Amino acid sequence: MLLDAQDVKVHFPIKRGVVFDRTVGYVYAVDGMSLQINRGETYGLVGESGCGKSTFGRALLRLEEPTAGAVTFDGTDLSSLKGETLRKQRRNMQMVFQDPLSSLDPRQTVEALLLEGMRAHGLTKDKAAAHARLRELLAAVGLPEAALKKYPHEFSGGQRQRIGIARALSVDPQLIVADEPVSALDVSVQAQVINLLEDVQEQFGLTYLVIAHDLAVVRHISDRVGVMYLGALVEEADADDLYAIPLHPYTRALMSAVPIPDPQVEDRRERIILAGDLPSPAAPPSGCRFHTRCPWRQDTRCDTDRPELREVRIEGVPASHRVACHFAEQIASGELQPHSVAPTAVDPDADQPRPDVIEDGAPGADPYPDARPPGV
Repeated sequence: MLLDAQDVKVHFPIKRGVVFDRTVGYVYAVDGMSLQINRGETYGLVGESGCGKSTFGRALLRLEEPTAGAVTFDGTDLSSLKGETLRKQRRNMQMVFQDPLSSLDPRQTVEALLLEGMRAHGLTKDKAAAHARLRELLAAVGLPEAALKKYPHEFSGGQRQRIGIARALSVDPQLIVADEPVSALDVSVQAQVINLLEDVQEQFGLTYLVIAHDLAVVRHISDRVGVMYLGALVEEADADDLYAIPLHPYTRALMSAVPIPDPQVEDRRERIILAGDLPSPAAPPSGCRFHTRCPWRQDTRCDTDRPELREVRIEGVPASHRVACHFAEQIASGELQPHSVAPTAVDPDADQPRPDVIEDGAPGADPYPDARPPGV
């Protein structure tokens, strides 16, 4: 196992006040994420916009400070690292960002962009070897050597993303977190970049965490897939198992929205249309986070008890397939049938704290009131 994240939380404080700011609540962007990534595999993390998957990826690399939880990378507890020790450790963990243009400094040439990280980690002492490394990186991502003297604006979107991948590879990392690496690209270019990620993984022995909302992309590239909803995993399985037998109601709804290029199959298959909007992460529902939109919601447990990610006892489902649902077995067997769900109005600007969070120092206040992630 290369990376182990246990109960990771990232809570952003909501501030109010004219003269003195006070914390009136929290945005629970990530609220209890636990997953493990094995060395050499590709883990796909999917979910709709606003579920916290990008924040989680940044928290793994300490680009956002976790409010709570533990992240262990190759036997090292990242939460215990600070300053120079953390900076050196970041050589082993790199990120490919969603927008290839905004993630590259427009005032630097490609050569300067690639050398910057290498220089920070002491990899440019031998200039001949460093420039040979640059040529190797460009060849690995399919760009000519002449690209070294050009600026980011001189390239297409797909080429800029290739530069971003080359920059991540430049310090020879073990783990790459790819945050929506192809969402800003045309479909034809997406396939090229996905194939490139697979090629460089085999060439350099990389481990990936791929964050995406495109289920087709995730299925193509991932060994295992985790489905995220409102700050936590609701299902995790090997890619083929998840797509063959989705167990959580939310996963079923996501899968039913994926178009199938067969008109007859498309007409016959079940479509699950969720009622209402995604609840605000500043005021998430109690119990199961999905119960306000779930067609299989029950009067018991769903509203009050938050389900844990667990193994299920269903014929044909392997032990590696875990789901956070109280009634997964009954739903799979047909014992429970879906029912209509009345849409619940959601205020997109809602910032009211949960019942257990009132304000700093008040009874039931957040157990981490001093957490102030950078930039908040």
